[in-house]
Amino acid sequence: MQTFLDSGLAFAINLSIIFIIVRFIYYPRQHSKDYVFTFFAFNTIIFFVMGLLNDSEISLGAGFGLFAIFSILRYRTDAIPIREMTYLFIVTALPVINSVLLGTKAYPEFLVTNIAVIAVLYILETGWGFNYETRRTIQYERIDLIRPDKWTELLADLEERTGLPIKRIEIGNFNFLRDSARITIYCDANAIEHSKVRFVTNDTTYDI
Repeated sequence: MQTFLDSGLAFAINLSIIFIIVRFIYYPRQHSKDYVFTFFAFNTIIFFVMGLLNDSEISLGAGFGLFAIFSILRYRTDAIPIREMTYLFIVTALPVINSVLLGTKAYPEFLVTNIAVIAVLYILETGWGFNYETRRTIQYERIDLIRPDKWTELLADLEERTGLPIKRIEIGNFNFLRDSARITIYCDANAIEHSKVRFVTNDTTYDI
């Protein structure tokens, strides 16, 4: 009975840690039901499997190697973005660490490890000390403005069309047959992250 209670308490503590990470750090930036489901499901099953591994003859190294393989797998139906893959690795590794630390009653190490992970994720997600930019590449047809002496007009036209606070632009390939050019615009992510339009980049999706 004592073992059952200890296991239940350890699972509740581990689940609380993951809930803080997913609900209050990951979820405010990306409201994806699929990934929230995946994070909680992975964390739960791995925590209980690790509990079994701790009582078996399988070494911890073999168990961790198994979950490391799981953490880098991509579902065949959809590629997982880098940010979600990072969170998936975290929610995969944390139950391994927590299961061992709680099982050996190493409570100080458990507190330091989990508080450090939560603090680092929170700082990175809130952008403390960082000034991030987000970019988008567009096909632009007013090729007459693709001139150094017309850059002020070009910037004003791009901001008028996109409604985005553009910080800088880069001119890519020209196509004089179609009178178009490829332009990459850079915007301040902090200035647009609280609006309501979805702004999709290669790396992530912002609400603008």
